[in-house]
Parts: sequence; C-alpha cells; structure tokens
Amino acid sequence: MKNLILVVAIAIILGSCGSSDIGELYGVQNRPQNWEQPLPYGMTYIPAGSYNMGPADQDVPYNMISKSRTVTVDPFYMDETEITNNEYRQFVYWVRDSLAHVILGVIGSDPDAHYIKADRRGNQFDPLMNPRTYAPDFFFINWKTPIDWNGKDDPANKTALESMYLPERERFHFVKEFDTRKLIYDFYWIDLKKASEKQNRYRYVRVQVPGMGESYIIDTTYANGGGYDKSIGIIDRTSFVVHDQVQVYPDTLCWVHDFTYSYNDNMTKMYFWHPAYDNYPVVGVNWKQAKAFCIWRTDLLNGYLSHNGEAFYNDFRLPSESEWEWAARGGLDLNPLPTGGPYLKDIKGCYIANFKNLRGNYVDDGANKTCIVGHYMPNDYGLYDMAGNVSEWTSNAYDESMIDFGHDINMDYTYNAKESDQDVLKRKSIRGGSWKDISYYLQVSSRSYEYQDTAKSYIGFRCVQSYLGNSQNPNLKSSNYYQ
Repeated sequence: MKNLILVVAIAIILGSCGSSDIGELYGVQNRPQNWEQPLPYGMTYIPAGSYNMGPADQDVPYNMISKSRTVTVDPFYMDETEITNNEYRQFVYWVRDSLAHVILGVIGSDPDAHYIKADRRGNQFDPLMNPRTYAPDFFFINWKTPIDWNGKDDPANKTALESMYLPERERFHFVKEFDTRKLIYDFYWIDLKKASEKQNRYRYVRVQVPGMGESYIIDTTYANGGGYDKSIGIIDRTSFVVHDQVQVYPDTLCWVHDFTYSYNDNMTKMYFWHPAYDNYPVVGVNWKQAKAFCIWRTDLLNGYLSHNGEAFYNDFRLPSESEWEWAARGGLDLNPLPTGGPYLKDIKGCYIANFKNLRGNYVDDGANKTCIVGHYMPNDYGLYDMAGNVSEWTSNAYDESMIDFGHDINMDYTYNAKESDQDVLKRKSIRGGSWKDISYYLQVSSRSYEYQDTAKSYIGFRCVQSYLGNSQNPNLKSSNYYQ
C-alpha cells in the first residue's frame, strides 16, 4: 500500500512540474504497459521446465552418446507441425519476386515504381545505394507494385526479366521455366558468439595528451597493438554482422540420389510443386536453407510490424536439441516416445507415427513415404509428428559428448562451419526419426546427424520463437508492485 501511495504521489508531482527530476528512483516513464507477446501463427506455447535429457534406460550399443542428464529450458513457442511445402514455397516465391523487383528497379520501364525512397518517417534515401536491398525490409522494395512478367504494360519489362528463366538451350520441350539456380536469398545475421569473446570487447583507457593538462578516454579495442586480432580481422562492430547467400529452392533430386535401385522419379517431378503435396512436410532442404528460412520469417514479420509502427518481436530460429527433446516429451519425463508410453500403437491398434514398420512394411502405418502433416495424434503440448514422418534439423552442431560438457540450463552447442572446414565440423543434429527409419529413431532421446550442406528426402524442420519472460503461464500479469 505504501508503494502504491508513493507511485501516486510521484505521478502527481510529475504532472505538476515541468521537470522529471524529483530525486527519487521511479524508473523511466511512458514505457509500454501490460505488453503481451502474441501467439505466433501456427505455433503453440511450450512452458519452461526441467527434465532428464537422454534415455530413460541404458542403451548399451550407444552408451557413449546416449547419456542422461537433468536439463532446464526456458519457455518458447514452437510450430505445431513441420514446415510444409506450401509454407516454404512462400519463401521461394518471395525470393523470386524480390529478384524481379530488383531487376525492374534497375533496367525496367519504370524503375522508381519498384522502390520506396522514403521510410515511414519521411527520411529520404537511395535504395540502390543500400547494401541490404535484397533483405526483406518493406522500406526498400515497393511490394505494392505488380510485376509485369509478360510485358503487358511495356515489352521492355518482359525483356528485362528474361534472365530469370532458363536459357532456350536448357528448356525441355521448349517450356519456359524459372531458373531456380538463380533464386538466391541474400541476408545478414549477427554472430553473437564472436562478439562475446573477450578480445573483441571494447576496452577504454585514459591517456595524457602531451602539452595539455587534460586526459582523454579512448577506445583501444580495434587499434593496432590494443586488441586488433589479425587472425579474426576485427575492425569494428560490422565484423560481427555476417553476410550470407543461400540458394533457396529445395533439392528435388534428393528423392533419386537418396536411394539406389529405387524408382522415385515421380516424387522428384511432383513433390514440391504439385498442390497434392501442399500440406506435406518440405524435404530436400539442407541446414543452411532452414536457417535462412528462419531469418526470412523473422524479417518478414518484423518488417511488417515496423512499417506499421509496431514493436519488434524476437527471432524465429531452429530449436536446440534440449528444446526439441523437451517439447517432444510433452511434459512427461522419462517417456520414450512423444505419446508418453513405450508402445507404437494406441489402444485402438493404430500406429502413432509414420515410420518403417517391422522389416519394411512401410504402408502398415498408413503412409509409404511422407504423409500430410498433423495426420497422427499430437503429444500433450499439441505438437504433431515429433516422431516419424520426417526427421528435423536442430540448431546444434553434433558432438557425441555434448551432454557431458553442455550447460544444464538451455543446453546449446553451436559451431558456424565454413566451406573450408573438415566434414566432421559440418555435422548438425537431427531428431525425431522419419518415414524411412526404424522405431529406435522415433524415441525422444535418439540422436543422429547430417551434414549442414546436405539435403535429404527424409529431413525437414520446424521453427521456434523464445518467449519473452520466464513465466510458467504466458497469461500471468505483472506483479502488483509495479502497477
């Protein structure tokens, strides 16, 4: 009650005088009140919790990598299903259209129509001079301008866009198709691991200027001999902003090259583009493409909110192994499968997931390859297909002993492998098992890996978003002390 009276008194004083300095600690005023993080579309809330990460029983053949340890994770949101073909197609089409806007904004009949030369505050800029032209920022590309693919408004537009299509010598039956090799997503991300290293922090020293009675504080972090690291090449903060490019179109040929002496040509031809597979999980996407999708999804939402003057939300990303396993367990500790029990069938005798049954009876569970997402019953968190259908990329690099050296809160191990690194450093963890895996890989504790630049017909992914706060209940209000 005393605190409430004090806050009221402060408010009266602030309203009656022109200065906010009253000699008391009351915090910065006019901050957003009762801000609540909205539930992202297609996601479900996963509460914070502690659990025994790893198998509930000894796994003799894999004893070195199948250990158990108590781990705690923060709350987060997670996609209810794996990312589908149609959802990933939105990413592909965005990259395609952005490339068309850039081309028409340079050599089209009306270049100015494809760029916005002022942000919502009226600040003028030259979009062609901005290095983030390709980034999903609504301040640069004018998405309201239609793309004149066929030259209806001006034949020059059709000519300008010819470079986006396969050259005539590569066309099959003279069919004009987009050259998917040119669909490259140009993006940026911040390497917080590098920025957090001690040698890369700001260091201030006081120096005496000769002939002057004053001393000055200067930054020696990046000065020669004062913290400049030649091996890393740190110059300033831009050294931690990583510029990357990724081809976004899935590797549809994975259906052929993944299996020897097996006919899957129809899946290569149809799986990604045909509407019959719209709600099937996207495959043929490597780890780098999955990460790029998360960055695009983040910028897509944040760019829209910023354009409308709303607050930014936090990032979409791939789940860590500890987050994935906690979500897969559905709040049930020591359970081997996402559904809770040790059985692969429910009380009605129906299989709980899409996997390789018995000695290869693929169709016994209702699907011989991938199947529509959300077909089987969800776990107690409302997540579908955490076992089977397709395995899922995580954000973590794969190491057999991670459970030993990882921290017991939000266990996480990442490594940004370069193209020049050895293959062993490019391994990324996958979880959940797939339609072609035996039941062992359906267990929530089973670990496996694939290389970050490799796409498979049985690996997909889903996104997560951190919950801002640390509440067990996302609807819990703030303490009365601050109201």
